[in-house]
Amino acid sequence: MNKTLMASLLALALTGCASSQSDQPFSLTLAHINDTQSHFDADDVRLSFANKAVYTRAGGSARVFNYANQLREQAHTNNQAFLFLHAGDAWQGSGYFTQHKGAMNADILSRMQLDAMTLGEREFALDNRHLASFIEQVDFPVLAANLDARQDADLQAVENLQPYVLYAFKGNKKKRVASVKDAGKSPVVAVLGLVRQDMATAGKQVGQLSFEQEVSRAQSTVNALKEQGVSHIVALTHLGLERDNQLAQKVNGIDVIVGGHAQGLLGDFTALGGTKNEPYARRFTNPDGRGSTCVVQSGQFGQAIGKVTVTFTYDGRVSQCEGGNTLLVDQQFYTDVRRNDTQRVSEQQQQSIMAAIADADADNIAIVAEDKSLQQYIAKEYQPALLKAYGKVIGVVPQTLAHAQLPVTGKSSQVAPLVAASQLYWLNTQGVQSVTGRQADFSLVAASAINQGVEIGAIKAGQISMELLPGNNPISLVSLTGHQVAGLLLEAINGAIAPNADGGSFPYVAGLRYQFNETSRGRGYLSRIEYARNGQWTRLDPNTQYQVALTGFHALANGGGQTLFDAQQVLTDRIDLAYVNGNLAAFPVARLSKNAQGAIEVNYINQPLNCQQAQVSCNTPAYAFTDYVRDNRPALTALAEPGISLNRL
Repeated sequence: MNKTLMASLLALALTGCASSQSDQPFSLTLAHINDTQSHFDADDVRLSFANKAVYTRAGGSARVFNYANQLREQAHTNNQAFLFLHAGDAWQGSGYFTQHKGAMNADILSRMQLDAMTLGEREFALDNRHLASFIEQVDFPVLAANLDARQDADLQAVENLQPYVLYAFKGNKKKRVASVKDAGKSPVVAVLGLVRQDMATAGKQVGQLSFEQEVSRAQSTVNALKEQGVSHIVALTHLGLERDNQLAQKVNGIDVIVGGHAQGLLGDFTALGGTKNEPYARRFTNPDGRGSTCVVQSGQFGQAIGKVTVTFTYDGRVSQCEGGNTLLVDQQFYTDVRRNDTQRVSEQQQQSIMAAIADADADNIAIVAEDKSLQQYIAKEYQPALLKAYGKVIGVVPQTLAHAQLPVTGKSSQVAPLVAASQLYWLNTQGVQSVTGRQADFSLVAASAINQGVEIGAIKAGQISMELLPGNNPISLVSLTGHQVAGLLLEAINGAIAPNADGGSFPYVAGLRYQFNETSRGRGYLSRIEYARNGQWTRLDPNTQYQVALTGFHALANGGGQTLFDAQQVLTDRIDLAYVNGNLAAFPVARLSKNAQGAIEVNYINQPLNCQQAQVSCNTPAYAFTDYVRDNRPALTALAEPGISLNRL
């Protein structure tokens, strides 16, 4: 158990259930965001009014801060309790994070006057030293009741990492307290944090942390809080909507779950050209059949903010839970995503849009100015370095391109097939072929090689290397037989769809197409594998050698398992491609081997490839994608045929 949690529960036990808490009805307003992913600037968005597409900017820290302040002021005017919460995944997702490693997040989030935050998987993108620094720098508590940090050298002594926090309210005024006893007759709200129980197996940098089961730890923490006399409990989670809904039905005593990770914007946004997702503020009956829990989430990137008002009965149960997500947009609209002055909507259309937004029924969107002070601070302290690193515009994305690990109905990757296509294109350009001396037949890309989707708007070279493909794994070119390719695909797919797998090994392709049929949970067979030969789809021959492009995950046999390791164990012809002092170079590989700990090692024929050297750049996937967009697809849209048929049970 977490050392801090042990101390907190001991304090609860010592306090006992005696409490002088008021039995008067109580109302609490929660403003909340999640999955902001270092999107401190506003994003381009496509909306629809009167069936006409228009483009504007949404979100950004300065706009979210301004709207949160408006909600604070409303609560102050109504003398109502108010909290502003972040449900995790504040980190990795933009060039800002690449440059500042969490320090900017600590700075800006503190300036936004949050009252608490929990941890998402992106907070574990680096190592616990960076995470500890972030938690120590922020001026609000970071909550995780089911995280045990006692064995971790970096986080075990971080006092600001807590299982929960208590706030006592006197009207709109709040005070952080150590116990209900310290609050006197003032109502107390407990906010407890929950992180994913499977974080340690999700490929994150968790050090020596351990993660306890979400439901059991939530219930034991709630029970201890109730014993002290806390009547109002909020769970701040980063589990995903489905697990939040399950939590509400398996744990007694949580009044509100403010969640993250799902990223979908709860509510109906079809009138704005968006989608209709699950309702906001859905209530579930607890296992005891007496209490109920209200579940809310906002969207992603800080484009919207959620607001829920919870009213409690005299005995502390939820009687009402109402609110919604509000998309925060700029006041200027355009007919094109490039948003040039000549592309502004007409004055008549502008007035029509403003009237639609001002409509009393359109409470899911609001025109909100950016907080001037925070916007100027970001523009002065952080933007110049980022804009320099981003470089020139190489294309435009008319519609957001989504990325998901597995291609299932309604949720697939539009980005991974483009990345695979870019590598096949790049390898077969004249300049690259002069280095490799080979013609690539097809390309395989692991889903985990892509960091995120591609948002609508202009796309710059630096965004590709810093956000979309930020890794340091080179493109590899290796000879494999058709039989070996089939084995690689089978092992990678079975590994990706196995129970509890994260899908990271799933192979997306270019110049190749296949059909996989699942026959039992996490297992199946390939019914078709074809490659494009002279513009015609041709069945892959088991005995023919093909030149296959791979990224680091597959090339190191992590996703292809034993088949790919065996294929490179003796006298492989694989070459890894990287830039040295700005010039493309090939690094021939002799074979793969395993060290005493079982880790795979690459043995080079001549000079080893050291991606940590200052003059070496191994991120050839980013170079390939940049060239592909600039040369072939300056208007970047999804491919019509991704080449994959995945038939799940």
